[in-house]
Amino acid sequence: MTSSAQPSPTPGPVRPIALITGVGRSIGIGAGIARRLAASGWDVAFTYWTPYDRRMDWGAEPGAAAAIAKELAEAGARTAAIEADLSGPDAPTRIFDEAEQRLGGPVTALVLSHAESVDSGLLDTTVEAFDRHFAVNSRASWLLIREYGLRFRSAPGTATGRIVALTSDHTVGNLPYGASKGALDRITLAAAHELAHLGVTANVVNPGPVDTGWMNDELRETLVRGTPLGRLGTPQDTAHLVEFLCSPEGQWVNGQLLKSNGGAAS
Repeated sequence: MTSSAQPSPTPGPVRPIALITGVGRSIGIGAGIARRLAASGWDVAFTYWTPYDRRMDWGAEPGAAAAIAKELAEAGARTAAIEADLSGPDAPTRIFDEAEQRLGGPVTALVLSHAESVDSGLLDTTVEAFDRHFAVNSRASWLLIREYGLRFRSAPGTATGRIVALTSDHTVGNLPYGASKGALDRITLAAAHELAHLGVTANVVNPGPVDTGWMNDELRETLVRGTPLGRLGTPQDTAHLVEFLCSPEGQWVNGQLLKSNGGAAS
């Protein structure tokens, strides 16, 4: 795991710290969430894993992590960009250690935006692909939530901690992704109850179809026709909901799977 050091703004009021996974591309949902939280008063640590993007159709975006961190710093946030392979079981502990060391405090909000996502169905999914999807989407999410729960401290009677996980209801032709995201849902919703005594809320967000470079024209047109608002979702749409859930005003929303998809037909 390597890191990318970025300039920090002039010291000011203490800002809460958010840790966001899966912020590897400037047009991705994770980057949209990072920008929104930075603009609303959060310091942001985020993870990315360039080898994953490199083997996907969209390819790696050179310098993306440094550019995103620079944007966040310009919005007033202290930042820590951490390159990490979440398929390794020791990654979550190292990520939290580095985030706390570089930003000088504990993580208040954990946003799980990472994913292993390679299309394959029941008959053509390999054991290796199945295991990798569950290692990244399910096991790493559990270990990140566990590490967060072991470290989080809140004043008695307050609900200041936040966990938000991004999910998907895609299953057909996408067996390992859909199945591992289903496991992520259960892990996150369990946290809403098992970590309640710490003052932590936990919710799952399904952002629906968001075009971050993975859609072809035919799929894009089909999805637009199936959405009442006549457009696809954007990273900003998801980011606004995550911002609310992480805010004091969002503390009464807990243990929920929320669809933020413009009413898209499933």
